[in-house]
Amino acid sequence: MIEIERKFLVKNHSFENESLTSRAIKQGFLSIDPNRTVRIRVEETGGYITVKGISTDGGVSRFEWENPLSKEAAEALFKLCLPGTIEKTRYVVPIGAIHFEVDVFYGPNLGLIIAEVELSDPDQVFEKPPWLGAEVTGDKKYYNASLSLFPFKDWGE
Repeated sequence: MIEIERKFLVKNHSFENESLTSRAIKQGFLSIDPNRTVRIRVEETGGYITVKGISTDGGVSRFEWENPLSKEAAEALFKLCLPGTIEKTRYVVPIGAIHFEVDVFYGPNLGLIIAEVELSDPDQVFEKPPWLGAEVTGDKKYYNASLSLFPFKDWGE
């Protein structure tokens, strides 16, 4: 139940040629309390409810509990979410022995592409593909809960 994950910006769309799968995701948040976030995710065939705790180790690890939901249940709970919806397409890209999950955001976060990699150890070494950009692990503005409140289009950078 401890998730170990690192996040990176993505330089371009060349990862799409290496992708195994892609799927549309819509997510909202029932709670964005910094100590516990409760997320509802809706996908084409179902959904998930996820509870995440506060980040440790510079943002690399945190408690995560996730449970599948029927599409009907996910859509019903989604109606209770706070304002600010995340819309993205997630690509699964194998690189060496691991899989990157690359999220291409739409709507208010259009233009943002983030790659995440789940690891078994915070110090695990892994191959970094050429399309991988700067690491943003632990930078809270890149958390989906933050993006729901302060979308990429409003950053003005």
